[in-house]
Amino acid sequence: MRVAITRPVPVLAHEILRASIPNVVLEGPEIRPGIDALLCTLQDPVDRALLESLSPTLQIVANFAVGLDNIDLDAARELGVRVTNTPGVLTEATAETAIGLILCCARRFHEGDQIMRSGAFSGWEPLFHLGQSVYGSTLGIIGAGRIGRCVGETMERGFGCRVLYHRPMDLDELLAESDFVSLHCPLTEQTHHMIDERRLALMKPTAILINTARGPIVDETALVRALKNGGIAGAGLDVYEAEPAMAPGLAELDNVHLLPHIGSATVATRNAMARMAADSIVETLTRGSAREG
Repeated sequence: MRVAITRPVPVLAHEILRASIPNVVLEGPEIRPGIDALLCTLQDPVDRALLESLSPTLQIVANFAVGLDNIDLDAARELGVRVTNTPGVLTEATAETAIGLILCCARRFHEGDQIMRSGAFSGWEPLFHLGQSVYGSTLGIIGAGRIGRCVGETMERGFGCRVLYHRPMDLDELLAESDFVSLHCPLTEQTHHMIDERRLALMKPTAILINTARGPIVDETALVRALKNGGIAGAGLDVYEAEPAMAPGLAELDNVHLLPHIGSATVATRNAMARMAADSIVETLTRGSAREG
């Protein structure tokens, strides 16, 4: 049996795999045929052509992510390849990131940091560097799965927020009423560019958009225009439409807080993801060996 891993992952995954499977290799993004299992990440497209090239030996694709939008699920199903992901274990870490972005954007912490580093701070003033209040504000959640619910419940309990959820509420109404809008839905054909120029125009000029879900849910070019012309007050992004690239002009804006896709980046969370991915491979391959024996 042979397992290929596309990118460096926590050593825990290697330890779990090698305890049961003799041949585990860090293959890199170029995957060669002859493998029984593939441990990949969200950055690795696993399309029909790749799956067919790895057939018939490939038994499982274990995605080191909560999403599956990088994998052709129809092709995997047709070829009899099991596909797994790592849901649940990254809920709190990603929720923390979304909440952190809400606070940073509302209170303009990143701009304050830049002011201090540049030596531009000349002393306290009553009207200097004013931000928005988070306590008692209205938060719109688009995507009420584990992460979205965790963000909503935390903000309701901790900050007294009025929380609106996309379902059953109409999306346009949610956008118009919310002070903060946080995205937590999966990337599908229906959610691609869900937040476009028309929907950005529905938001309050004081509103802030947070995206820790998937970059292409937002039309990033339209977002740059809205941030430039005052259509919305700000944005906090951990994911990007053409990641790792950003839309032209985004990095130059002061009213956007940019993170390098670190939503689940805690030691505990990444180890839990490694364990879940590796366990699914071991269970699949050893189950097959037991049947053969």
